[in-house]
Order: sequence, then structure tokens, then C-alpha cells
Amino acid sequence: MNTVERRADTARIVGTMAIGVGLLITLIGLVTDATPAKGYFFAGVLVVIGSGLRLETAITRRK
Repeated sequence: MNTVERRADTARIVGTMAIGVGLLITLIGLVTDATPAKGYFFAGVLVVIGSGLRLETAITRRK
């Protein structure tokens, strides 16, 4: 496994974790009704960043 593949795999894993954490924050906030608006904003940012990392990985691995 070369450096580019290793970097792509790391970005894919981090992106998946960011999406998962963002969705988990949203789910817990909806269930407990204790999350302020800033929490939902942070969760949204995590999901967007995670999606971007996953897209970057898909483009990188395609080359």
C-alpha cells in the first residue's frame, strides 16, 4: 500500500466517523430535547466535512 492509498483510506475513515458523530449528536438532541441550536450547527458542520472527505477520497482513489 503506497502513501496515496494510505492517505485516502485515512480520509475515508475520518469522514465516516465525522458523519456518524454528526448524526449521533442530532439523534441524541432530538430524543432528549437538550441540545441548543449551536449543537445542531456543529453536527451539520461535521456531516458536511465528513461528506467532503469521503468525496475527496473517492476522487483520489479513482486516479
